[in-house]
This record gives sequence, structure tokens and C-alpha cells, in this order.
Amino acid sequence: MTVAAIIVAAGRGTRMGGGEPKQWRALAGRPVLAHAVAGLRAAGVAPIVLVLHPDDIGRADVPAGCALVPGADSRDGSVRAGLAALAVDPPAHVLIHDGARPFPGQAMVARLIAALETHPGAAPALPVTDALWRGAAGLVAGVQDRSGLFRAQTPQAFRYGAITAAHAAHPGGAADDVEVARAAGLDVAIVEGDEDNLKLTYPADFDRAERILKGRGMDIRIGNGFDVHAFCDGDHVWLCGVAVPHGRGLLGHSDADVGMHALTDAIYGALGLGDIGVHFPPSDPQWKGAPSRIFLAHAMEQVAARGYRLANCDVTLICERPKVGPHQAAMRAALAAIMGVEDTRISVKATTSERLGFTGREEGIAAMATAALVAA
Repeated sequence: MTVAAIIVAAGRGTRMGGGEPKQWRALAGRPVLAHAVAGLRAAGVAPIVLVLHPDDIGRADVPAGCALVPGADSRDGSVRAGLAALAVDPPAHVLIHDGARPFPGQAMVARLIAALETHPGAAPALPVTDALWRGAAGLVAGVQDRSGLFRAQTPQAFRYGAITAAHAAHPGGAADDVEVARAAGLDVAIVEGDEDNLKLTYPADFDRAERILKGRGMDIRIGNGFDVHAFCDGDHVWLCGVAVPHGRGLLGHSDADVGMHALTDAIYGALGLGDIGVHFPPSDPQWKGAPSRIFLAHAMEQVAARGYRLANCDVTLICERPKVGPHQAAMRAALAAIMGVEDTRISVKATTSERLGFTGREEGIAAMATAALVAA
């Protein structure tokens, strides 16, 4: 069952004041929108469509791995654009989320998806617990009964076909997607919301969001990888994505890129996902001679899907020859391009074994790697 998400982030947030729109402002060093994407990914939601202002489509800080769609002048118009983007391969369910809410929690998302088993729509909300007043001219003009009142949140969840039809029939101007759904006669279940799932509206909200992040602490994952490949006939070796001229090649089922294999295993290890052989069995002929970038790219997809990002990685190549130094910059650049990170997060270095062991006898090359992942 596919659960997709649409994150609406085309607005300009006038109540926040001047400067960057709130979804692009930095929160703990990353755009608010990046936190929202990471929260949904951590809950296993994919694919994710970002509906952005047309001027924002080409921004360098747009979260990677999402489909990008230009937004409309209204919120419901932007949602329709996101729904249309999913129509080629329609999901069973879709979550519609505001880009200014950086913390869609996993437990809350699970409650929403569970509610869709029995209802065409579901939305998170928190009961109103404070007394409510009506005011006029700066004075209390009356009281309002709070019984049965809730504070609405997003993401709001729907069966894809039902909400798409509801939006197609709606004249526009709805405050949220629950209003659109109810206008079409759809029942929307209320599920328990999350106090941390705040919407950033005023400058003080950023202070609260920073406190929430600090209270959660740092989630760090460390993984190690090690690999060995023997020399064979050939005129080059693949090392960390670079074809290095050499009088011999490396023997392996794929392209035998020993450095990339060690790094890929380190990432899988940090996530508790085994090693390359689990995901790309050497007994499967389709991986014969395959470029190792396929393996590394898959590992990085798993990082993003589980709500993490790469903090840094370090690869050490162990051999007498070929000399790695002249190719280090190219190797870092190649790995950075595959992994979708800046090359300052990647280290590639080499050492010899002082003529000891199989590497010292130039029978092959060994590599070891360490990868550090942090919760996004």
C-alpha cells in the first residue's frame, strides 16, 4: 500500500515578518521544509511531492529526492497541483502537509494511516483546553463554550481517489483539505495530534521549535565497512568511483570498487541493514559487472528514507600501488556526486601495509570505511 505525501510550501508567510519565507528559514542549520520532509520520510512515507513557489524551484537548499511542482495562487490550487503530479502512478493514500510544520511525528502519521482503513479521511487535532472568549474593542465581549472544539493540524490524510475527486468538485477558497473533503460528503476521522507538531507562524515560534529539537537530543548512527578484492588481468582499477590506470585490474562480481564497497557497507551497517550482499546478492546475474555507484546510491536512499543524513564518512585504501594521492580529489568529487552531499563531508586517504601481508605482496587491495549518520 503506497502512502504518498504532498507538502504545500508555496506561500510567503507575511505574518512572520520580512526576509525569507518561513519554510526556507534556518532551523538548527537546515530549512524548516527539510525538517518536514525528514519527519515524513522517517515515518515511511514515499513519494513526497513539494509544491513550491515557482521562484523557489531552483533553490540549492530544496530537499533532495522529492518531486517538485509549481504552486498556485491559493492553497487549494497548490494541493490540486500536487494531486495531479501523483496521478501518473496514483497512491492508495495521500498525506497533505503544511511546509511550515517541521515536526510531523511518526506515531501521529501511523495513527492517520490506520484511520484510513475505516474512513476516507483522517486529520490530527488537539482538544481546546483553554477558556475561550469573544472580544470587541479590546474588551471581553462574551464567552464561547469549548466543548467539542479542536485545534486542527496537518498532515491531513485521505484516500487518494476520494480527495482528488473532492478537490475537482470544490469551487476553491477552503481553509484546509478537511473542509474540501466534508463539502464532498466525506467522513473525516479525528486522530490524536501532537503538541510538538506546531505551525511556525510568528517569530517566537522558531524559539519554541529550537527548544523542541534540543529536548530531543542527537540521534547518531555509526557504521564500519571492510572489503578486499584480488588483482587480476586488466589495465585499470575502479577506486571510489574513479578509473585509476594500473597494470592490473580487480577481480569481483561487480566492478570491484573496493573503496565504494567498504563505504556502502558502512552506511548499511549504521542503519542495521546488513551488507551489500543482502541487497545485491552476488548470485544474481543482473549485478555481474554492475557499477558500484548503484549500490552506494541505494544505501543513501535508505538513509533518507529513514530520516537520517550523512554527517561525514572516511575511506582508507590499503595498497602498495597504484598511488592514490593524485586521484583523491577526483574520488571525493565522485563520491559526493553519487551521495548527494558536499565533498567536505567525505574523506578518502590511502596507506600501505609496509610490504606485509597480501596487500604488501601486491596481491590485492583492501579498504575500510566509517560513516556517521545523524537524524535529519
